[in-house]
Order: sequence, then structure tokens, then C-alpha cells
Amino acid sequence: MFGMVAATGVRIGWADLPRRVRDAVETIVGGVVVEAVSQAGGFSPGSADRVRTDDGRRAFVKAVSTAQNERSPRLHRAEARVTAALPAGVPAPRLLGCHDDGDWVALVLQDIEGRHPATPWVADELDRILAALARLAVAATPAQLPGLPSAAESLAKDFAGWHRIAADPPANLHPWAASHLDELRALADRGLAALAGDCLVHADIRADNLLLSADGTVTVVDWPWACRGPAWLDSVVLLVNVRLHGGHDTSLLLAEVASAAGADLGDLVAVLAGLAGYFAQMARQPSPAGLPTLRAFQAAQADAVLSWLAELLAP
Repeated sequence: MFGMVAATGVRIGWADLPRRVRDAVETIVGGVVVEAVSQAGGFSPGSADRVRTDDGRRAFVKAVSTAQNERSPRLHRAEARVTAALPAGVPAPRLLGCHDDGDWVALVLQDIEGRHPATPWVADELDRILAALARLAVAATPAQLPGLPSAAESLAKDFAGWHRIAADPPANLHPWAASHLDELRALADRGLAALAGDCLVHADIRADNLLLSADGTVTVVDWPWACRGPAWLDSVVLLVNVRLHGGHDTSLLLAEVASAAGADLGDLVAVLAGLAGYFAQMARQPSPAGLPTLRAFQAAQADAVLSWLAELLAP
């Protein structure tokens, strides 16, 4: 099992937000915030609080500025654009409003009652979420959000990871990857070509971006990476998280996803190679501000997917 690195940033809290930002949030929510409970999980150094007002209104508030991380406000803006335009059939929190003063960006979202799936993954929760992603793929095709990039456009640089590694191999490169670099480069190129599709794709499905409600409802949160791609992509990304935490036959699950989607299993394997190259290349980079565990998490994902690829590609 590889899932020993927490997916988390160093969060600020509601009380750390400037007064003007809190005032703007309270205007959107429609009341004075009297309680704010910080939420764990996710890679952001910004706030992530479930808030309650003096008249009982509830919302989920996430806010960040360039002082925490230079890139994070751009991601919040992207999430605001996507979430505001999501079709009604998409199981996601609704955007109640957004404050953007050019530095601080605060998203005010519907507060969803629920919890993250257990990790290591529990079989019935995994089945429930895979079924929900299959329904989402049907409901979200064709993608109707204007200006949404294609998955190939979004992931082109990421899927070039093995090419960059081959040009400058690290001393600690995974032994199997080192002996299969040419194959991995070719597979990643095939994977990028396989990303054609017109389904609304979340592109970052993992346990901490999912909520399970007591009534069985599955809600998908955190949408800044949304794009247009194949209907099976979110399920493949989810299986990376399942592989990371162990305990399931991910090769069998991958074959089931391919069969259900009428897709070529080899294309899904090629996408895994592209993702592994991205994780391996990014794990070499310095840690970004406010995200001290990100590189270790990416390294763990690279190792998990590479061990999986070694099994899938074994003669």
C-alpha cells in the first residue's frame, strides 16, 4: 500500500481572512458567520470552512490569496467559472457567489452534508462511486460549458513527463521505468491521443474530492481542472487513487471500466502511463508554497501507477 502521504496543504482558517473578505462572504451568505469549522484534505493552502450564520444559514467557503500560493487564486477563479455553469444534473455543490478583489478569491458554495470515502477504499463505497461516475458521464455528454478546454489540451504538457525524464533521468528513477522509458514515452503519446471526447470531465477524482451522504448520494467537489474528454477518464483517475491505497484488483476494475464504456483497454493503459509520467516528473520539482506534502504525494502516486503498469504490461 502506498497511501501513507496525506493529501493536504497548510491551511489558513476563517479568522485569517481579511475583514473585507469575510464581509463579502457574509453578504453572499446573507448573515453574520458565528461558526466556522475548517475542513481537512485537498491540496490548497487557502481556507476551507463550513460556516454557519446567526440565523442558521450554512455554506462552504474556500478562500486564498497570492500570499499563500501564487497559483491558487487562478485555480479558484477557474473553479468559480466551471461551478457556476455546471448543468443541474451534475452532482456538485452549487456556487452561491464569489468574491474576487484581484488578490483574494473566495468561493461560497452550497454546504453538502457528507463525508469522504474511507481509505483504504471500501468495496461498497467504491462500487457506489464508480456507478455515480458512470451516470455523470451520461448526464454530462455532450459537455455544454462554453470555453472548456479539451483533455488533450489540458494534459499535453503533463503527458510529456516521460520525454522530459528521458532527456534528464534522475538518479533515483524507478528501476522498472528506467528499463522501459521508450515504451512509456510511446504509451504516453498514445494516451494523449486517446483523450478525445465530448464528456464533461472533472479530471481530479480522488477520495478527498468526493462526498458520500447518508442517503447514498455521491457529490463531486473541487472542479478547477474540468475539461472535455472521454466518458471513462474520471473512472480511470479514480482507480489511480484506489491503486494508491491498495486492497483491490485495479486491473480487473480497469478492464470493467473499459468494457462498460466500449473503449480500448490499451488506450486506458496508455493514459495510466501518461499520468505516471506526470507524477514522476512533478515529484522531482521543489515543493510549492504552502503545499509541503504535494511532491511526496505525487511520488507515491508515481510508484503506485508504475507498479500497476509493470503488471499490466508483463509478457
